Amino acid sequence: MLQSLAGSSCVRLVEQHRSAWCFALLVLGYLLYLVFGAVVFSSVELPYEDLLRQELGKLKQRFLEEHACLSEQQLEQFLMRVLEASNYGVSVLSNASGNWNWDFTSSLFFASTVLSTTGYGHTVPLSDGGKAFCIIYSVIGIPFTLLFLTAVVQRIIVYVTRRPVLYFHIRWGFSKQIVAIIHAIVLGFITVSCFFLIPAAVFSVLEDDWNFLESFYFCFISLSTIGLGDYVPGEGYNQKFRELYKIGITCYLLLGLIAMLVVLETFCELHELKKFRKLFYVKKDKEEDQVHIMEHDQLSFSSISDQAASMKDDQKANEPFVTSQSPTSNDSSLNN
Repeated sequence: MLQSLAGSSCVRLVEQHRSAWCFALLVLGYLLYLVFGAVVFSSVELPYEDLLRQELGKLKQRFLEEHACLSEQQLEQFLMRVLEASNYGVSVLSNASGNWNWDFTSSLFFASTVLSTTGYGHTVPLSDGGKAFCIIYSVIGIPFTLLFLTAVVQRIIVYVTRRPVLYFHIRWGFSKQIVAIIHAIVLGFITVSCFFLIPAAVFSVLEDDWNFLESFYFCFISLSTIGLGDYVPGEGYNQKFRELYKIGITCYLLLGLIAMLVVLETFCELHELKKFRKLFYVKKDKEEDQVHIMEHDQLSFSSISDQAASMKDDQKANEPFVTSQSPTSNDSSLNN
């Protein structure tokens, strides 16, 4: 008896705080996912980093042996200056001297990466004025970009998602949920093909040092707005039609970001995902709200009925020629 009562009380407690338990599991799962990613990246990349460090150390030692007139301190100072300039997108290599990072097309590409929060980091402002303007430009431009993308996606999704789903649901009589799931999968496949697979194949041809995997990696890192900056197109010294190429990449980033948002919004509108998201939200106390609304409505209706009754009494009092007859008098007059 006591065990059944304790079990029922535990079940009742879990049901009452279901969203809190789900949220706690969500936080725990997210932390475990972070730890899992750290373990995998560390185990995969640490050996390559160690190998690269050993190769650089051997190369540096060989260079000092071949150039005995150069001290290690002088070489360290030169390399520090070169790396500092490389962090600002300026290379000392002779084959990269023809590419400017702040011509109009490169600046347009930089502005698009800033406003879309991609931020490759391969080119950054050099001057204090440029850094200050970048802050002001981003503070105004990022909310402006979010407003622009929201408005564009809201209009596109009406014609791309909602109307096709309603058409198949009303015209052909299919289940709306099944049609929405199939439509989301098809739209996702088309988006992956048009903005990941095909552009990856194009980048693997246009970029000399990129294979298909690296090109696909760039597309994903860019359209997901991660923007690591290890792969940036159009930076080769022998790049043909570099200005036109940079403008094309800018258009690709904007269109791809819009397509990604349309797909995400389409999946978010699925009934199953809505139910899943509600598990982690704080539930509103609707019962109290409904009680207050009903009490307010009852008070308002009672006050209206009281006002109507008083108005009727006043109207009857103001009509002296109208007399009320009792039912017995009416019956007697009918009998007569």
